[in-house]
Amino acid sequence: MNDIQKAEAILRKASGRGIIPGLSRITALLYLMGDPQESTPVIHVSGTNGKGSFGAMLCSVLTSAGLRTGSFSSPALTGVTDSFRIDCREISGKMFAEEILKIAGYCEKMDDKPTEFEMLTAAAYDIFAREKCDIAVVECGLGGDEDSTNVIASPLLSVITNVRLDHCGILGDTPAEIASHKAGVIKPGRPVFYGGGRGEALDVIRERAAALVSELYAPENTDIRLISDSLDGTDFAYNGREYRLSLLGSYQLENVRNVLECVEILRSQGLDIPEEAVAEGLANVRWHGRFELLSREPVVIADGAHNPDGISRAAESIRRYFGGKGVALLIGVMADKDYSCYPEIMEGLIAKAFAVRPANKRSLGSEALAEVFASHGIEAEAFSELPEGVRAAYEYARERGVPLIALGSLYMYKEFTEALGRVENTSPGT
Repeated sequence: MNDIQKAEAILRKASGRGIIPGLSRITALLYLMGDPQESTPVIHVSGTNGKGSFGAMLCSVLTSAGLRTGSFSSPALTGVTDSFRIDCREISGKMFAEEILKIAGYCEKMDDKPTEFEMLTAAAYDIFAREKCDIAVVECGLGGDEDSTNVIASPLLSVITNVRLDHCGILGDTPAEIASHKAGVIKPGRPVFYGGGRGEALDVIRERAAALVSELYAPENTDIRLISDSLDGTDFAYNGREYRLSLLGSYQLENVRNVLECVEILRSQGLDIPEEAVAEGLANVRWHGRFELLSREPVVIADGAHNPDGISRAAESIRRYFGGKGVALLIGVMADKDYSCYPEIMEGLIAKAFAVRPANKRSLGSEALAEVFASHGIEAEAFSELPEGVRAAYEYARERGVPLIALGSLYMYKEFTEALGRVENTSPGT
């Protein structure tokens, strides 16, 4: 067994502990490690949707500005190293394995063993410190107040992208309840940005910021305008300047607005971020699983929309790029999501739904998911094995000349892209 396999085995064992709220274990672990989280200025990102895209864009801009930039995001999509990046590039398997094996030694000294995500979080902060990053963008895994990333005493900037209904069984059933958890990333005297607009969530965040004497930035009337968009990218204007964004998806205009607002805040904090770096970073950013174009003949797009707001945004993007053309939909979801509303949200957009089950113990069975779409008059077929569903959906899309859109849990991204590659290599005419 090599070091990477040993590291993966350690994390699998830790994953058996599940998700345990609280900061006691991660705090104790980081203390044993010398508190590396205090070594690097951190931009801490919470929110329901858009965290990954926001982080990818901001990291690309900061890297283009010449700052050595670390980033931590979840879940990992393409492999174990995918959550950790330095200057927008994944760390090596060797670095990852060395870090996890090192952390495992500290964990052995603890009576209350850390969870898998706590170990990954500790690894991120330690890697940023060892690699002497100038700055790091750290994404919350779940919520904010009790998320293991929330151990930074004085972040450079706290960000809450938005607040939507998701993980209700853990975070609450209303925007206000969920916002109370997200607002846990706000720290005394440190600035916070909220990009979710007006509503009860903003009221909660504003109250928390005031109590901690933290300056709140919550823009409502930003001068941002779409110029044009296609499967090649998005052109837009912001405060009189024109930009090109490589990422697709109608919702990315909201995300890039948040990024540009935060760039201004960071400049006010003393960071040198030239305008040329902003334009270069946005034009060159890459990110997996967010309305990502994987193929053109047929068009294949993967989007990790996994809650009602995400599905609504994906539906909006499908209308924008493909008009009223019915698409082949491949979908797999977690059982704890409000999936019953998805057919109604995507009404008129689906030619046929191909239901699959992601390789996750929390996933919904494909038969139950197919029945949800069939009950709304949408042709639907269930597949017990995801590769079978991918092949059927791909052939359907190719034969009929319609796009194939894969939506649902980000946990199925890797298996989906691997299966797609096999299908493309074996299908007639490819």
